[in-house]
Amino acid sequence: MDSDVTLVLGGARSGKSSYAAGLALNSGLPVSLLVTATACDDEMAARIARHQQDRPTDWTVTECPRDLPDALQREARPGRFVLVDCLTLWLNNLLYYEDSGPVAAHYDALQAALAAAPCPVVLVSNEVGLGVIPMGEVSRRFVDEAGRLNQRLAAQARRVVLVAAGLPLVLKG
Repeated sequence: MDSDVTLVLGGARSGKSSYAAGLALNSGLPVSLLVTATACDDEMAARIARHQQDRPTDWTVTECPRDLPDALQREARPGRFVLVDCLTLWLNNLLYYEDSGPVAAHYDALQAALAAAPCPVVLVSNEVGLGVIPMGEVSRRFVDEAGRLNQRLAAQARRVVLVAAGLPLVLKG
């Protein structure tokens, strides 16, 4: 089966999540939203609350800060639409928790789950490699890994869209 995966990339506050949510709404299918954020401070809790207020109440929401491949396998069913928001927060969680193991193994598991998904899947990810090179080792590792992850998923995806200033630019598909 040829998987129907769309990767939506963009910077902070670029409109990528809104664009991806529009794809989900326009699909006419029941939506499973897989969220990866954790409320590690008050500001992040407020961001999460805003996203919760903005989303339709009939969407099924699964929190999966680190177990995204497993959640995707459970939620990806025929006749559904799966929206993942967002991959860079998932990556951050994997890097933060040392017991997560090598991130490449998680990438492999995610790509396998995507290849087996019997429904449309939209992935939201930050494009973080367009700015200056970060000063710290941890920040550089995050930027490097986000780039690796985005490249792997862009190669697998049927469609790739870059959103800037709320405007989508189709890069693939």
